[in-house]
Amino acid sequence: MADHSRIEWTDATWNPATGCTKISPGCKNCYAQTFAERFRGVPGHPYEQGFDLWLWPNRLKLPLTCKTPRRIFVNSMSDLFHERIPDSFIDLVFATMVEAHWHEFQVLTKRPERMVSYMAARAHRWGKLSIRSPHIWLGASVENQDYAYRAALVASLPSAVRFLSCEPLLGPLALRERLGVSKVNWVIVGGESGRRARPMDVSWVLDIRDQCVDASVPFFFKQWGGTNKKKTGRLLERRTWDEMPRYNARSACDPARWKCDSIGAHLGTKRCTVRATTTSVPRALSPRRTAKRTRRDATPRRTGRHPSGRSAPR
Repeated sequence: MADHSRIEWTDATWNPATGCTKISPGCKNCYAQTFAERFRGVPGHPYEQGFDLWLWPNRLKLPLTCKTPRRIFVNSMSDLFHERIPDSFIDLVFATMVEAHWHEFQVLTKRPERMVSYMAARAHRWGKLSIRSPHIWLGASVENQDYAYRAALVASLPSAVRFLSCEPLLGPLALRERLGVSKVNWVIVGGESGRRARPMDVSWVLDIRDQCVDASVPFFFKQWGGTNKKKTGRLLERRTWDEMPRYNARSACDPARWKCDSIGAHLGTKRCTVRATTTSVPRALSPRRTAKRTRRDATPRRTGRHPSGRSAPR
């Protein structure tokens, strides 16, 4: 698990699966594929297999070893709801997220159809996430109006936080009907970066920002992007927009396990962060044990079996 992520809206990343396949225009210049393919064929490297889909059962419990509460982006180098990842493996990922309740997990997909069907099929197991596990956030990527239908799917999810990542933003988006406290309740916007970055119009960003403000939905502006994202920066109308989601932690949490800390008013309403009581957090690994675990987890299980009994997809 990589701590101290450079992604502005998260703290750390956790990749129990790596690799993916392209499904929509936002995937064209995929940063994850570009990074992974640099190491294809390098013996012993975590991306020796490039960006081929690969499951890592030995990474499933890593969040449990981290004592400090983190906001964790799940599968930054893959898509948990890829069609070739079996439900049994997704079950194991969710089991860890439920158990590691002191973290906040951000699950982002470009396949919200499967996310919705999975949550419906597992309702008996996970229950309504907004009540039982409000620290698990579910969302989808939406890059232009052709894929705005994903917002309706996200709005139907049972999680406390239902979010959209409009990055790379490739066109204007009409989201007004899908935004709200009981619908999509957090929106991230960002431009594409890299040598082949496609342009993002200022008017698209301002329009989405205004839709969020009108619906009292937190808005996070990640970056302008371009060939030099450090130069273009993150300012929108001479300020940063780092609004984070809020939810009714008082009703969503079990008082025996959680506490709610009010951190101020936002757009006329209170927003809260949910943190685990420290007595329930496991002891952190010693540096020596952590180093051993890191070396062991760096080797893909090419000849092993999937925990469900099936071979990992290739």
